[in-house]
Amino acid sequence: MNLFVDLLLWAIAIVLAVIAGRRSHTLLRTSTREGVMDCVRLIPRIMLGVIGAGYIAALLPQETVGRWLGADSGFAGLAIATLGGFVTPGGPVIGFSIGVAALKGGAGAPQVIAYTTAWALFAFQRLFIWELGVMPPRLVWLRVAASLPIPFLAALGAMLIGRP
Repeated sequence: MNLFVDLLLWAIAIVLAVIAGRRSHTLLRTSTREGVMDCVRLIPRIMLGVIGAGYIAALLPQETVGRWLGADSGFAGLAIATLGGFVTPGGPVIGFSIGVAALKGGAGAPQVIAYTTAWALFAFQRLFIWELGVMPPRLVWLRVAASLPIPFLAALGAMLIGRP
């Protein structure tokens, strides 16, 4: 499956490069340079996140993680995971690395799904810095209220589908 995803991403990149090259060679050069620079900036962050996730997973006490976020932690575990997603700052390198570390540390898959879904929907720094800074507060809080059940529904869907 990983090979398929890799090949699909390369195919998309090649198609986009061909489209850019057909429009203009300057566009192709500029977009290639920007893509390479983004890659150079992101690779160290991704490496640190993955290595950090390994350290976090090794340091997390499995008994505690299993008790609070394990597959048998029920609604309380889902609520803790959702709250954890809300308070986790940073981008995908941080959010997904913590999710992987929790999974390795004994957390249940539905709890990690609730965590990552809540992180994607409610991360407090994004909520307070971006959304409330740009949109009317009533709209932001309405979005949050309407989205609140989604981490729980995602976890429930994972439980119904089967062990991810």
